[in-house]
Amino acid sequence: MSEVVFDQVEVKRARYAVAAVFAVHGAVTGSFATRVPWIQDHASVSAGQLGFALAFTAFGASCSMPLAGRITHRFGSRAALRGLLSLWTLALVLPSLAPNLYTLCLAMFAYGATAGMADVAMNALGVEVERLLGKSIMSGLHGMWSAGALIGSAAGTLAAHLGADARLHFALAAAALTVLGVLACRWVLDLQPAEDEEPPPRFALPPRSALLIGAVGFCAVFAEGASLDWSAVYLRDRMDTSAGLAAACTTGFMLTMALARLVGDAVVNRFGSVRTVRVGGVLAAAGGLLIVVADHPAVAMGGFALMGLGIAVVVPLCFAAAGRSGPNPSLAIAGVATITYTSGLIAPSAIGGIAQATSLMVSFGLVTVLACGLVVFAGVLRAGDRDRPKVSRRPAAVPDPRP
Repeated sequence: MSEVVFDQVEVKRARYAVAAVFAVHGAVTGSFATRVPWIQDHASVSAGQLGFALAFTAFGASCSMPLAGRITHRFGSRAALRGLLSLWTLALVLPSLAPNLYTLCLAMFAYGATAGMADVAMNALGVEVERLLGKSIMSGLHGMWSAGALIGSAAGTLAAHLGADARLHFALAAAALTVLGVLACRWVLDLQPAEDEEPPPRFALPPRSALLIGAVGFCAVFAEGASLDWSAVYLRDRMDTSAGLAAACTTGFMLTMALARLVGDAVVNRFGSVRTVRVGGVLAAAGGLLIVVADHPAVAMGGFALMGLGIAVVVPLCFAAAGRSGPNPSLAIAGVATITYTSGLIAPSAIGGIAQATSLMVSFGLVTVLACGLVVFAGVLRAGDRDRPKVSRRPAAVPDPRP
């Protein structure tokens, strides 16, 4: 990108605008998640077929993510984000329109493809704003994503409780979120490529540095996916709790992650990325041990809370490190995002397969081992120190020496 100098007001405004974009992106995910049962009934698919269709979300995202850099180079960061985010918010309607398995798979592929491209574009802009500010903001941005997801899921829960048709619900949500997203994009940074800058390739393997950073993200997202999808089952089956208490455990895990991300930047700015992730890995591993040895629901719920606290800031820091690791931030971020999406896809099924062969306790033993990987490999997040921010500081007014 061309070296443009932004003043402090523009950069601070862009920070809040990108935060709003993250919240809009999360709200789409939260809205969709609450209406999956309605979509299953409407498409007349079994649980296995539904799982097969949902896998196309990650498949579509993995295929499309490398295209985000090319689109940003062609149209500039602001126009690209505005277009990609609008495609994502409008794609929310597609799954509710699918009448059968085949159309649902196509809808989920398009849904995932637009989600992945918007994800890369907004994270790349977040990394650039962080560089200009000279301090960590990525954890807070992902915290806004979590907050948006909670708001979207709350609205979706209300719609489901009222028995609203998901097609109407998604149409209204998509329209509102598209308007909010377009408005927020008005104030993001408008980065343009330099005249002599070569466009990034349409498809390319991510750099080696992104693979190493992605491995750290893999460990965190595996633990997140396992906890989100299996924490309620763990409490219900192993602790013999009520369905309400089991659901509360999952909600508590999500809230812990959201709160930790919102305050995580202060910790990162104080102690640095590597030390923060290492301490987080220790907390996550301790949480995993509590889950494995728990003989009371309160102990297991405390373990899941520790797990959420430990892994909360890892993925935001992985995106930030990827954006600083080489000359093509979008390509590196796309590589890390692809790895983390893959981890989120395989984690629930891997936990289920291991539990089927052995037990859920053994499954979360694996999660605990992966959490230890955060402690061992956190050093790769040191890649690429933050550049000196190119923020112009307006000089103070100089008195006119003339009488």
